Amino acid sequence: MLPSMAAKATVAIVGPGRLGTALALQLARAGYRISEMVSRTSASARRARAVTQTLKTRSSHYQNMSLDADLIWLCVPDREITVVATELASLNIWKRKTVFHSSGALDSDTLNALRARGAKVASVHPLMTFVKGAVPNMKGITFAIEGDAAAVRVAQRIVSDFGARTFFIRKHHKPAYHAWSAFTSPLLVAALVTAEQVARSAGLKAAEARRMMLPIVCQTLVNYAALGPSEAFSGPLVRGDAEVVRKHLQALKKVPQARAVYVALARSALRHLPAENRRQLEKVLKT
Repeated sequence: MLPSMAAKATVAIVGPGRLGTALALQLARAGYRISEMVSRTSASARRARAVTQTLKTRSSHYQNMSLDADLIWLCVPDREITVVATELASLNIWKRKTVFHSSGALDSDTLNALRARGAKVASVHPLMTFVKGAVPNMKGITFAIEGDAAAVRVAQRIVSDFGARTFFIRKHHKPAYHAWSAFTSPLLVAALVTAEQVARSAGLKAAEARRMMLPIVCQTLVNYAALGPSEAFSGPLVRGDAEVVRKHLQALKKVPQARAVYVALARSALRHLPAENRRQLEKVLKT
């Protein structure tokens, strides 16, 4: 039976990778009991050992899991969610259970095999980056949620207990939502590593470029947060300095991939941000 609102659900994590272990730690800090962390491979079990020992929770393999928790949270890669749900559906345990997955791009229908067996399901995606060697605190972040009403209520409470925010998303919006979220971290890192390649053409080493870039990158984010995009935008485009942009493009012929990124972002800037001398800038970007 699902716990009442006065009690907190017990949770089993299936897939204790970077996201699964971070969620387990956050759940424990919020007063939830992690009954089990289920690994599909010996390698993932080894990676999760420190967390299972810290939380004093059971570490299980796919072959001997019990899944006796109120909430089963699938933290496997997107491509495996439907496969895992279909495999788990063979167990006769799903009535009155809640199941989440945390894909940003896929909706709760990927759990239909478990829904058909009686589970209440939802997709619950944290808008945060999870990488090896860093466990972010989830207080203040946003979780995108959609699914069955009962499962959504469980998710709302957990998100509230994290001190995080809830964003209710429609199923058909999830791919666009996830594409947007890609711009907020992985593609941001891609833009920075592209900048490193340009720095190399200016005679700098990558590590030196990172050290020198960090102050301006951090101040730009501070400005963006405090002032908004228009007031945070600076440089030759906002000044309408077409000749400087022409010189940039000439230099970037040595780094053609970076040149393509520069042109694409500059065109986006001319469409959405303040700029002087737009017609001349557009002409330079076309040539």
